[in-house]
Amino acid sequence: MDHTPPPFFKRGPAPLVRFFFFASLSLALLVIDARFRYVEGLRSWLALAAYPLQRAATAPIDVAMRVGEYFSTQASLMGENERLRERAAANAQDAQRYRAAEAEAAELRRQIGAAERLPVQATPAEVLYLSRDPYAHKLFIDRGSVQGIRPGSPVTDETGVVGQVTRVHPLVSEVTLLTNPDQAIPVQVMRNGLRAVAFGGGNAGTLELRYMPANAEVRTGDQLVTSGIDGVYPAGLAVATVTSVERDIEHSFARVVCKPAAGIDRGRYVLVLTSDVLRPPRPDEVQAGKERRSDKSRRARVKERQADDSQ
Repeated sequence: MDHTPPPFFKRGPAPLVRFFFFASLSLALLVIDARFRYVEGLRSWLALAAYPLQRAATAPIDVAMRVGEYFSTQASLMGENERLRERAAANAQDAQRYRAAEAEAAELRRQIGAAERLPVQATPAEVLYLSRDPYAHKLFIDRGSVQGIRPGSPVTDETGVVGQVTRVHPLVSEVTLLTNPDQAIPVQVMRNGLRAVAFGGGNAGTLELRYMPANAEVRTGDQLVTSGIDGVYPAGLAVATVTSVERDIEHSFARVVCKPAAGIDRGRYVLVLTSDVLRPPRPDEVQAGKERRSDKSRRARVKERQADDSQ
């Protein structure tokens, strides 16, 4: 009589034997793959076969993330659209007031016989890099003489004056920032029209109104704009905001510190302002030219007399 168990209940090799067999097979495959790269193709095919399963397993997570991203994007877009509509409404009001003020100013200029303001053109430029000297407060832009950039042109961004073009190359220009200690710009207090000159504060990243009387009508929070009297910067450009005013009875001048309105140490794009209309020469320049011409004619007459005497 056969007492062997039916095939359904056969257990096969012992678990320990199977463990050693599969461990030996894994080590052999690892050694072969490390030395001969024979399993590389098999791994690629297995990865390709398992990719649909992986996508199916991660599909619910991807769907949930996309749905959440969609709703968050919709909410952010709605909020941004609301802010843009409010800003557009405010800008529309400002534009209406500006047009009205411009028309009134044009009428006043016609009545007093004053000349119209010179037209100013803006050339967009990208900031390439800063100067190697961190104390120089200079940067370089990707516009040069080929694009019509000239030395002395003002440089601004969307919030205010950044600096001035000090050196022009064919394809690159050097811009000196307002915070440079050697840089000065004529400004005007918007509140009362007081004129002053703002100098760069160096590494502090500020501006300073020097030689201001101790009783000058300047206070914290005043907005400073370009006065336009230097013939370089157009009038009305935002320059800085007064942050502190120090008055000392022992000194004749007040110390006025300002924060630049423009992104002096940030921002990627700027505008270079140029004017194609030639300004009339200054009276001192005309007088100097006349003196030089008179000196030349005087020297020529002296040479003629000397030549006559020698003959």
